[in-house]
Amino acid sequence: MAGIVSPVHTVKVPTVSVLVPTWRRPEALARCLRALAAQSVPPGEIVVAVRADDHESGAQLDAFEPSLGVRLVRATPAGPGVVAAMNAALARCSGDIIALTDDDTEPRADWIERLVRAFTDPRVGGVGGRDWQPLERGDRADVGRVQWFGRVIGNHHLGAGPARAVDVLKGANAAFRAPLLRALGFDTRLEGAGAQMFWELALCLPLRRAGWTLVYDPAIAVEHHIAPRHDDDLRHRGIFVAAPQVQAVHNETLALLEHQRGFARAAFLLWALLVGTRIEPGLVQLPRLVARGDDHAVARWRSTLEGRLRGWRHWRADPRADAASRVPRPAS
Repeated sequence: MAGIVSPVHTVKVPTVSVLVPTWRRPEALARCLRALAAQSVPPGEIVVAVRADDHESGAQLDAFEPSLGVRLVRATPAGPGVVAAMNAALARCSGDIIALTDDDTEPRADWIERLVRAFTDPRVGGVGGRDWQPLERGDRADVGRVQWFGRVIGNHHLGAGPARAVDVLKGANAAFRAPLLRALGFDTRLEGAGAQMFWELALCLPLRRAGWTLVYDPAIAVEHHIAPRHDDDLRHRGIFVAAPQVQAVHNETLALLEHQRGFARAAFLLWALLVGTRIEPGLVQLPRLVARGDDHAVARWRSTLEGRLRGWRHWRADPRADAASRVPRPAS
C-alpha cells in the first residue's frame, strides 16, 4: 500500500575482543599480532596481558601499536600466572565476545569469522577449535570430553570431523560470550605461577552445569608453534617437575569434585587414587611405569597423590562452592 514503509530490521554484529596473555616471548607475540591484524573479520580490539617486568614484550607492543590497524590495549597483571594475566586483560575487554589465544599461536585468517558465526545459536556459550601443532599429527573424534568418572580427554590439537558439543575447550583457541566470562572470571583458587593447568576445566564445567552448550569445530583453527616456556609448568611439554605436578593435579581435582555429584564423585576419587593415567598415576599404574623404565615413576605418583589430597581438602573446605550459580542461564 502506498505511503507505508516497511521497517528495516538490522542484525547487530557482535564485537570481538581478543585476549592474549604473554610472558617473555616477543617474537612469538609479534607473529600472533600480525595474524590477528590480518583477519577477514577484524577484531574490535586486541587486549594483551603483559607483566610490568617483561620489558621485551612491552617494547614489542610499543613497536606494533602505531601500524597494527587494530586497537591494541595493554593490561598489567597484579601477579604471576596465567590466571592473573587473563583476569587483568578481561577487565579491559569491551567486546560482546571474548576470544582467547596464546601468544605462540598464529590464528588462521578466517578464525574470528568462524568463531562469530558459531554464536548465532543463542544456546551456545563458548566455541573453540583445533590448534595445529608442528610435531603431532593425526585425527581424533573424541575431543574435549569428561567421562562420567572424571577422566578428562583433551585431543583439541587432533580433532577432526564436524562441529559438536563438548565439555571443555582449550585456551589456545576458544571464545566465550562476554557476560558469561565476566560472571565467572578466571579461577583465582588455582595453584601455580605459570600455566596453571586445568584453568579451562574450571571455566568450562560451570558453563555446562548452567546449561550452556560448548561447541568444538576443527575448522576453527590456529597454528600452535609451541614456543619455549620460562617457568616450571612444563608438564604439557613432557617434562616432569614435582611442584607443578602437584599444582596441576590439585587444580584438576578441585574442578572435577565441584562438577560431579553423588556416585560419580566417589567413583572419580576411587579411580584417581587406584588407577589414574600415565601422567597422573594411581597406585595400580605405579608398577607399570617402573617396568617401562620411567625414572620419575615414584616421584610422579607421590606428587599426584599429594595433588589429589590437596584438591580434596580444598573442596572439602567449601563443598557448597558452585561457580555455575553465578552464570546467567541460556534463554529457553
